[in-house]
Amino acid sequence: MYLSDMHTHSIASGHGTICTVSDMAKAASRRGLKLLGITDHGPATLAAGTASYFRSLSYSPKKRFGIELLFGIELNILDANGHVDLNDELLEKLDYAIASMHAQNYKSGSVKENTSAYLNAMKHPCVKVLGHCDNPQFPVDYETLAVAAKEFGVIFEINEASLAPYGYRGDTRANNREILKYCTKYEIPIVLSSDSHGTGHIGDFTYAAEFVHEEMFPEELILNNNIPRLKMILSER
Repeated sequence: MYLSDMHTHSIASGHGTICTVSDMAKAASRRGLKLLGITDHGPATLAAGTASYFRSLSYSPKKRFGIELLFGIELNILDANGHVDLNDELLEKLDYAIASMHAQNYKSGSVKENTSAYLNAMKHPCVKVLGHCDNPQFPVDYETLAVAAKEFGVIFEINEASLAPYGYRGDTRANNREILKYCTKYEIPIVLSSDSHGTGHIGDFTYAAEFVHEEMFPEELILNNNIPRLKMILSER
């Protein structure tokens, strides 16, 4: 059993759910989690959270239904220069940021261009997690990403929604295998993430956990149960 889920979405993400943050916390409590990350989509996602929404999160209660909450954002990477869709003033008020590519906001280029986009986004001190960079639509050089992640203190996620049968990213297993290979080589931690839009999959790592164990990835590099170390990494600037 894992005790934290750091990539989830509430109604503020603008699609796929009508669940509030309180709904999410209540579901996390029922499932035995201790730490929940709310990472709604950045403003470039259609109908997602506005700048005002992300500004207000710093005033929100950090514990609900016995669950500790961290408030972050899933940023959209916008171009090969690594520009993202929330300004520095607001990012600094959040607990952490995930940086991801979505087809609505980023036009996939060559392996070199896509890799550069992630590398440049990782330089931002608030970016702590690379989101579903297993997506075959955005091919990258995983060893180059791993070396940079080690330098900048960024971790990878293994995304349940990428590996589950209900996922829409295609066959991501080969790319996830590459991620785990280089995370092992460079001793880079990972988190298992549900990417749950609403309460339905909070804390559900069925396929992600099975995959990392099949690949014999070192348990000590999976941070979901090492909450003090996870929080330390997410808070470093």
